[in-house]
Amino acid sequence: MKISYKWLKDYLDFDLSPEEVSRILTDTGLEVEGLEEVESIKGGLKGVVIGKVLTCKPHENSDHLSVTTVDLGDGQTKQIVCGAPNVAEGQTVPVATVGSTLYNGDEAFKIKKSKIRGEESYGMICAEDEIGVGDSHDGIMVLPDDAKVGTPASEYFNVESDYVFEIGLTPNRIDGASHIGTARDLAAFLNLTKPTKYTKPAVESFKSDRTDNPIKLTIEDTDGCYRYSATTVEGITVKESPDWLKNRLKAIGLSPINNVVDITNFVLHETGQPLHAFDADKIKGNHVIVKTLPEATKFKTLDEEERTLTSRDLMICNAEEGMTLAGIFGGIDSGVTEKTTRVFLESAWFNPVRVRKSARYHGLNTDSSFRFERGTDPDGTIYALKRTALLIKELAGGEITSDIIDEYPKPAAPFEVKFSLKKFQIMAGKNIDRQLIIKILKSLEIEIESDHGDTLNLKVPPYRVDVQREADVTEEILRIYGYNNIEVGDRVHASLSYQPKPDEEALRNRISDMLTASGFNEAMSNSITKAEYFEEFDTFKAEESVMLLNPLSNDLNAMRQSLLFSAMEAVEYNANRQNADLKLYEFGKIYSKKESDSDNPLKSYAERAQLALVLTGNKTADTWNTPQEPTSFYELKAHAENVMKRMGVDVEQIEQEFLSNDICREGLVYKYNNKEIARLMIVSKQVKNYFGLKNDVFFAQLEWEYLVKLFGKVKTQFTEVSKFPAVRRDMALLLDKSVTFDQLKQSALKAEKKLIKQVGLFDVYEGENIEEGKKSYALSFIIQDETKTLKDKQIDKLMNKLKGTFEHKFGAQLR
Repeated sequence: MKISYKWLKDYLDFDLSPEEVSRILTDTGLEVEGLEEVESIKGGLKGVVIGKVLTCKPHENSDHLSVTTVDLGDGQTKQIVCGAPNVAEGQTVPVATVGSTLYNGDEAFKIKKSKIRGEESYGMICAEDEIGVGDSHDGIMVLPDDAKVGTPASEYFNVESDYVFEIGLTPNRIDGASHIGTARDLAAFLNLTKPTKYTKPAVESFKSDRTDNPIKLTIEDTDGCYRYSATTVEGITVKESPDWLKNRLKAIGLSPINNVVDITNFVLHETGQPLHAFDADKIKGNHVIVKTLPEATKFKTLDEEERTLTSRDLMICNAEEGMTLAGIFGGIDSGVTEKTTRVFLESAWFNPVRVRKSARYHGLNTDSSFRFERGTDPDGTIYALKRTALLIKELAGGEITSDIIDEYPKPAAPFEVKFSLKKFQIMAGKNIDRQLIIKILKSLEIEIESDHGDTLNLKVPPYRVDVQREADVTEEILRIYGYNNIEVGDRVHASLSYQPKPDEEALRNRISDMLTASGFNEAMSNSITKAEYFEEFDTFKAEESVMLLNPLSNDLNAMRQSLLFSAMEAVEYNANRQNADLKLYEFGKIYSKKESDSDNPLKSYAERAQLALVLTGNKTADTWNTPQEPTSFYELKAHAENVMKRMGVDVEQIEQEFLSNDICREGLVYKYNNKEIARLMIVSKQVKNYFGLKNDVFFAQLEWEYLVKLFGKVKTQFTEVSKFPAVRRDMALLLDKSVTFDQLKQSALKAEKKLIKQVGLFDVYEGENIEEGKKSYALSFIIQDETKTLKDKQIDKLMNKLKGTFEHKFGAQLR
């Protein structure tokens, strides 16, 4: 939010510098994030002066240039080469001298001494658009003869300089979203040291010139519109705004449009009350109705976008059709044009929730919706309406042709708060003078209804939607008094807390360090995603998605059921930027909803923490000594198992099940103690096509909460290195394709738990000389007895036992 330093002075008399005002506003809760000097004309016309063309002759080497001598009022003349067709001797003109800077939009160019077709030029005679005082570029700007030579152009054109505060307004401080609201806070602070009050422009002169305007008002949806005030002004002339009004709007970054629209924008930023000016001749039936329209009604807004309305969108309608989205955006035919002579002025108080939902649904964020959805002043509609009508009469002419129409079915009441001074002193940590507290409350327009010594019964004005509790009042007093004035005590009051074991944060950092050292980068993504993901693929149940009641957009309307799509979005984003080789990990939460018989609705919802790994592209970059090698499912498997090992899980005890569905081409489900601990997959073609990806993507999701629970329960055992040698034996088997290595490994370990230390797979073959449906596995076995040296007879006996086990269980044959 932008606040003008000069504009602020219209309501409060102070002599503070902009830097001092910045500090005060920040201390009182309106944090100033930036302070910028602005001019009504960019650059302030520094270095541009009024000059007189003394001589003008054609350039000898050009048929369109002229060589002039110009008096700049400093006792010297300068030669300037000019290309304008209308330059002539005796003209009074604006001249940009050497060293000055001119602006074309945001682009700046500096005037330098130059030589043009052999003639030296010491400046530039300017057109209107070149110095920002108009749009014409047909020729140089010729000023009246009475313009004094040597006068700075900034003085001649009344260039205003101002300072603008960029305030980071928090959602609870909508009362400060205007110049008067900011002045109120500043006055409350200054009032601590000397009597200070802010003043609002007077509107007592408002009166209707006649009351023959027949426009009728009806509020049908009183849940959406709490108050609607209006009046009508006729006989106006829509034209350009005066300089003072344009300069006010330009200072805060608004572009002037015409006097009527500029006045409504001015009053909005002055008072914080949004207004709308309708062309009264376009209100069909002379009837304004506040209501909703049927579901799926089409409505074209001012930006020429056709929008589909919901049955909850509050609309300002005439007798036949909708005119504006209430509190958000006008319709294509609702605004003021140069032909408008009658305006119907609206100043309302709308339901903040309804405005917010409609604005988010339609993807609209305007100055008006920003204020309405946070809560405007219900008692400020009439003041803003009178202020607007008076300004229109002043700047556009016309007559006020109706009394104030004010539909206010349920007037807003002030918030009643019981405030204990004793509790306040305890919360503040400092004894603050009672009279000073009362002084601050009054300066903030908080009424003391009754005083019972320690307890004050307060009435907080309705526009302070954030002050409804005793703690809120305490915060109000302290922000004006100044938190910096609360001394830090010499004692620290603290309670001991004990870190739970295992420390999840420490474990998370341990795994992050390990994965980062293995070449992974950490990804962080939004837990809110689009429900379409879980409707598109059968693996997920759309009804289990946790939907947002007030989504920001259709792409952010549900909580994620899986980390897979967050990972795929990251892969897609990088692939589109020529970064195809990725190793990513993410710690995140997933959410689901199921039907529950419990009276507690929270039991229908579940939240789980997971760790996701994703690999795609090549293992390493292509170098002279290392050829590129695509990453694989087995690399993903190794990293996932390393994580489990680091968390203390005995990988040898993990059960594996084959996985295949519409998101997984092939994969494995890992189970530990009959509970799923991880899921590894090659992402299916359907998912890759959905994200427009060609390379294989390997994805793993590990149940982080289960891994944390297991940590410390699985005891790590250490054994002495045996002094007796280990022996390796190999075995080649012909097997059915359905037999997995894990099945062979577990069978071997069960057959001989004591002597077999390790089982490995070093070759897999399918193809020529292997019958259909079969494959060849070459297994290696590390055999060792830790008490004695093994003899060949014992080893041969063990290998025969393994051969028999494989033949019996899997129909294996030796090759």
